[in-house]
Amino acid sequence: MKQGLFCLLFLFSISFSAFAQDDDLKLEKKGANDIAEKKATVDLYKIISIEKDTTIVDTSLTIKREYKFNYLRKDIFGLLPFLNEGQTYNTLDFGLTHFNPFPEFGFLAKHFNYLEVRDINYYNLPTPYSDLYYKSVMEQGQNLDAFVSANVAENLNFAVGYKGLRSLGKYQNQLASTGNLKLISSYNTKDKRYFLKAHMTAQDMLNHENGGIKVLSQFESGDDLYQERSRIDVNFYDAQSILNGKRFFVDHSFKLNKSPSSVVLNHQFNYEYKYFEFSMTAHERFGESYTSFINNKTRYNRMYNKFGAAYSHKTFGDFNFFVENYQYNYYYYRTVVQDSGAFVPNAINDKINTWGGQYVYIKGKWKGTFLVSNSITDQSLANLDANIRYTLNENNVFSFRYQNMNKLPNLNYVLYQSDYKEYNWFNSFKNEKINNIEVEAKTKWFEASMQYSVLNDHLYFVNENPTYNEEGIANQLIVKPYQYDKTINYLSIKAGNEIKVGKFGLDNTFLFQQVQQSDNILNVPQFTTRNTLYFNDYFFKKALYLQTGFTFSYFTKYKANDYNPLLGEFYIQNQKDVGGYPVFDYFLNAKIRTFRLFFKAEHINSSMTGYNFYTAPNYPYRDFMIRFGVVWNFFS
Repeated sequence: MKQGLFCLLFLFSISFSAFAQDDDLKLEKKGANDIAEKKATVDLYKIISIEKDTTIVDTSLTIKREYKFNYLRKDIFGLLPFLNEGQTYNTLDFGLTHFNPFPEFGFLAKHFNYLEVRDINYYNLPTPYSDLYYKSVMEQGQNLDAFVSANVAENLNFAVGYKGLRSLGKYQNQLASTGNLKLISSYNTKDKRYFLKAHMTAQDMLNHENGGIKVLSQFESGDDLYQERSRIDVNFYDAQSILNGKRFFVDHSFKLNKSPSSVVLNHQFNYEYKYFEFSMTAHERFGESYTSFINNKTRYNRMYNKFGAAYSHKTFGDFNFFVENYQYNYYYYRTVVQDSGAFVPNAINDKINTWGGQYVYIKGKWKGTFLVSNSITDQSLANLDANIRYTLNENNVFSFRYQNMNKLPNLNYVLYQSDYKEYNWFNSFKNEKINNIEVEAKTKWFEASMQYSVLNDHLYFVNENPTYNEEGIANQLIVKPYQYDKTINYLSIKAGNEIKVGKFGLDNTFLFQQVQQSDNILNVPQFTTRNTLYFNDYFFKKALYLQTGFTFSYFTKYKANDYNPLLGEFYIQNQKDVGGYPVFDYFLNAKIRTFRLFFKAEHINSSMTGYNFYTAPNYPYRDFMIRFGVVWNFFS
């Protein structure tokens, strides 16, 4: 069904998109006796975020675009991908963490490819626009992403996109099969008094979970027998997990009159249903079980409404006052009474109401946004978020952010049920307290940022009282949630620059992280780097643009979090170091007008530096492989 849906979308996009042979695009204007043509430049193809930030369609081939040619379609510096495309990522950069004061579903390791509200963009286009993405995978499959958008009128846009993946993987029981469907629309009245943004998503991520390799020496020895990775023993041969979600979202506003200083009424609605399911034949690695076949299914739905009234003044800025209503239901179809007599209920649900205000000031080169919200029901919830940005010019932008949050725990920390006896709990945790400062500078010479975070009552998962085999791997995974009663101080400094000399370029990104804590709870590598040396030039009378080079990646050894597929979460381990190995990639990319071809030889040094490269304690990093793909934009 997924492949059929993709084919339908592909044909739909082609019908909109005859070959566009120029970056300047033709628009027709019909007069009484003739047809006049004028060209629409790429900068008229606007992409608008839910926060109303506007960018334009990018058809360039730069080193930044090379970094975004991957499954997530974004720069993944600070994320370490697992063995197979479509699996999870270990987080090297804690600064990539998003905080939300409301209680969320959890199962965070399964959400890297899950499209959140902030990931959905809206479009304003002079002609139909299509984006086609293809990339080869590890074994038996493909990754395809098709998107088409068109303004059926100047003030009404529709868009549809579908990303599908199937990859068998190199190891046993490692299949990944995912699908992300999005339907998007935006509208405004001709008098610009009413604006609407809406989308619907349907997403599913299926992963066969092998639990990592069972005998590390089979991988580390370099024995020719095990170069065929499917011969390596893994922990689970029939385990699989599924994350499935559907969302309906509407954001709209109405201006009471045409006056520039009129009051604007706004409303945001978000309904979402999710479930996470894990199944396998019972295995002693997770402890004793109630049944011989495990089938855990956690269900969740939420409904969010935000009502507000805004007033805009050309001198003093924009004032917005709002109330929020957040209702959720997190549930199972049974209750559990443990051997100890502890009772685990089948559901938790709540209604949370908050009030808040937002002030936006835009004057000349300054933009400031200040938001405060607080609960008015019994739950303790608060959020203060202040952003200031100074734009000296298009090449030099400086920003500052301060965030103070009192966050309710994610729901799978509070309640979880399983057919495994040790994976049943019902907890009462305190709110997490987060203080966060970020400073960023983007100049024509370099980019740099600093983040300092203070975490109190931090929640985490840990393997309870593990024993280890001779290779340093835990014999059992009895992972449970805990709350840290001390303070964690986190500091990161990130810097990057791109040096160009003639047709050569050197792009560098460095990340330094430091954590002060009494126990090893928040574990990150101290130093992470990515360095790319490349050559680029035009050929064939500038019809072909070529880019080729090498990328070097490295992070220092640290006690990387391990992955628990039963929970769909990472957990703390302090037994085995991960990292300290270099990774070299070679790439060759080409661009002909709006067609871009990508070719990459990944981890070309894998057989030269010893087989000790891991993403988690018993999950190896990827071996050398050659992959290719294309991105093709159509304008017509």
